[in-house]
Amino acid sequence: MLRRLFLVATLSALLAACVSAPKVDPEVVRLLAPGGTLRVGVYPGSPTSLVVNASGQKAGVALELGQALGQRLGVPVQVMEFKRVAEVVDEIKAGRVDVTFTNATEARAKEVDFTPTLIRLELGYLVPPQSPIQDVSAVDRAGVRVGVTQGSSSQGVLGKAYRQAVVVPAASLKQAQQMFAQRQIDAFATNKGILFEMSDELPGYRVLDGRWGFEQLAMAIPKGRDAARPWLDGFARDMLASGQLGGMASRAGLRGMAKD
Repeated sequence: MLRRLFLVATLSALLAACVSAPKVDPEVVRLLAPGGTLRVGVYPGSPTSLVVNASGQKAGVALELGQALGQRLGVPVQVMEFKRVAEVVDEIKAGRVDVTFTNATEARAKEVDFTPTLIRLELGYLVPPQSPIQDVSAVDRAGVRVGVTQGSSSQGVLGKAYRQAVVVPAASLKQAQQMFAQRQIDAFATNKGILFEMSDELPGYRVLDGRWGFEQLAMAIPKGRDAARPWLDGFARDMLASGQLGGMASRAGLRGMAKD
C-alpha cells in the first residue's frame, strides 16, 4: 500500500512538472543553441558577469541567466570565460558565444541583439586613499588620469566626454589594480557593481558619491537569430517579474543598481 502511494505521488509530481514546464519550439532551441549546447560568455570581477561570492561559490547575473536559459531550453550549458567584456561581445558578434549579459549601448546594438533592459546600473569612479578628488564633478581636470577597461563602453563614452582628463586603458580589472599601485591612474571608471568589488580588495579606496551615467544591462545574442527574439524577450521578462533576476543579483552581491 505504501509503495503504491509512493508511486502515485511520484507520478503526480512528474506530471505536474511536465504540465508546468513551458514547451519550447525546437526552432527556438536551434537558433539560440545552434550547436546543441548553450555557450554562455562571462568575464571575472563583475557581479553582472562572474564573481566568487561570500560563500565561496561562483555567481554572477550572466552566469546564472545563462544557466537558467539552458535549463529552459533543455540543453547543456558551456560557460566560456574571457578577460574582459569587449572579448565577450566580440565572440557574440562572431557567433562563437550564444548569450551573455552586458551593457546595451547603441554601438553594441549594431553588432549584437539585446533583450529589453533588465537592470539599470550606476556608473561611477573609484579613487585611492587621500585622493583630492571628492566628487564626480572634480574628475575632468587637467592632469587627472582615469583608468577604464580596454574596449569597454566607458572607454568610448569618457574618451569623447572629457575635455581635460585623460583616459588610460587597462587590459583587465586586475591590471587596473596594478596601475593604481604604480600610481599610473588617479581614478578608475566603470559601473558601480565592479567598483564596489574592487574597493573590497583595496583597503582605503572609495567609490565616489554621484554618477556620470547608467548602464542599461540586458541579455545579448548574435544577430541573425531574429525568429527566436520574441521567445527570448519573454524569457527575460519572466526572469525579472518572477524575482529570479533579483535573486541572481543578490547572490552575486551586486551593488549600485539605480533606484530612480
